[in-house]
Amino acid sequence: MVMSVLEEMRIRSLGVIDDAVVELSPGFTAVTGETGAGKTMVVTSLGLLMGGRADAALVRIGAKSAVVEGRISVPDGASAIVRAEEAGAELDDGTLLISRTVSAEGRSRAHLGGRSVPVGLLAELADDLVAVHGQTDQQGLLKLSRQRQALDRYAGDAVAVPLAKYSGAYRRLRAITTELDQITTRARERAQEADMLRFGLDEIAGVEPRAGEDVELAAEAERLGHAEALASAATVAHAALAGNPEDPEGIDATTLVAGAHRALEAVRSHDAALGGLAGRIGEIGILLGDVAGELAGYADDLDADPLRLAAVEERRAALTALTRKYGEDVGAVLTWAEQSAARLLELDGDDDRIGELTAERDALRAELGGLAQALTDARTEAAERFAAAVTAELASLAMPHARVSFEIRQSEDPEGVEVGGRAVSYGPAGCDEVELLLAPHPGAPPRPIAKGASGGELSRVMLAVEVVFAGTDPVPTYLFDEVDAGVGGKAAVEIGRRLAKLARSAQVVVVTHLPQVAAFADRQLLVEKTNDGSVTRSGVKVLEGEERIRELSRMLAGQEDSETARAHAEELLATARADG
Repeated sequence: MVMSVLEEMRIRSLGVIDDAVVELSPGFTAVTGETGAGKTMVVTSLGLLMGGRADAALVRIGAKSAVVEGRISVPDGASAIVRAEEAGAELDDGTLLISRTVSAEGRSRAHLGGRSVPVGLLAELADDLVAVHGQTDQQGLLKLSRQRQALDRYAGDAVAVPLAKYSGAYRRLRAITTELDQITTRARERAQEADMLRFGLDEIAGVEPRAGEDVELAAEAERLGHAEALASAATVAHAALAGNPEDPEGIDATTLVAGAHRALEAVRSHDAALGGLAGRIGEIGILLGDVAGELAGYADDLDADPLRLAAVEERRAALTALTRKYGEDVGAVLTWAEQSAARLLELDGDDDRIGELTAERDALRAELGGLAQALTDARTEAAERFAAAVTAELASLAMPHARVSFEIRQSEDPEGVEVGGRAVSYGPAGCDEVELLLAPHPGAPPRPIAKGASGGELSRVMLAVEVVFAGTDPVPTYLFDEVDAGVGGKAAVEIGRRLAKLARSAQVVVVTHLPQVAAFADRQLLVEKTNDGSVTRSGVKVLEGEERIRELSRMLAGQEDSETARAHAEELLATARADG
């Protein structure tokens, strides 16, 4: 099966590393070097590439920023490729280029396939591409929440399906509970709001405004306030157009136009052009007559009644009182009234709403209890298989008598949900407290790994857990930092052997100080400082042949040229090759 492979990382201005290239390959790669040489920066760099938290303290002193670039070959159709292409990333000859920059001020930028992307996208891809494990991950395994997550991850759909249903019901129950609390605890405020709305609605209902009424009344008030001037202007205009009965000798526009029309009509048969002008003058005459008639009617209909003007102003004052409180104009006031009426129905329906929500809450609590029981059953079944698998792995890691088990329990809570006839506390992931127990030897009672496991045992438990995951939920690349902490002798050899076995189906990169582990690697990288205390491009190199024996000798005895150490190093390499 073609799998993703982390091919190369370039690290610049990160910690003690000035500028170095880490060339990786499929299989098992061991990264070694003296304490403080910068081996852990390899883990830190990959963590940054996979969306880890940026820290300005990582930037090398005197540098403006730290940059990590990685090249990962990803097979066509992989989910990581699909997600990257959706973000606009481009592949470079079948490989995905990832870069992360951290400034000395702590700002962080990420690029994927030449395209700037959110750092969160890198974290999404990490789930499918790389599993990074450092000493902090060992400590994380001590947390009960992480132990439950590990069990759920192992169980797969058997837990994921009921957990998804449970989570949906849990979120709905939280929303209903919140709404109920708001209704009941804010009853006084809601009652005051209802009273205010009723007062406003009653005030508006008392005035009974119509849409657009304020505009109509403003126009009418303007007309009534200037009635005399309007009537005078209409009368003068009418006299100019149609004549004044009191001045028979006066000349008006209608008479003049009529005379012009008669003059042209008399000769229009002799010239078509003149006939056209005669027709247009006739139209003017008709128009003048119509306007004169309307002016006469306007003057006759104009109401100059002061009582009507007073009524209009009074009505406008009533509308203005509403617009000062409820809207810019009558239309806005009517909108406020419509919305307020709906809100008042909602507030007045609190009692009914409380009853509905209470019934739904009780039903959801009962449903949640059933789903929580299903989760407990699924976890209990998976826990037996998971514990057996981890125990078997520990046997191959020089802990043949160790036994791992899970304790799945619930805490009683009168306010909780009913599971198995008991009211127990619940949360977003169910009602279960999951704890990983370890009995390191026969006769020893199972104890929480936080209390019953030494540093070396905890390292092996974590490795065993990851190896079990590799068989059920694999990722292409595993990177371990000091997974052999607190381990030595035969146990270290067994860890090296188990990592080599894991590397048959995945890429494994291990930062180690133990020669027993490094000897099992297919490829060994040495990180070394220059005289000025930095790691340069030439400071990360592949060890082969004599160089690898010298490094293993140094790791064994602190002396590269010790004959005894050399013999032991050669024996370790021979044992590892024979085992492979």
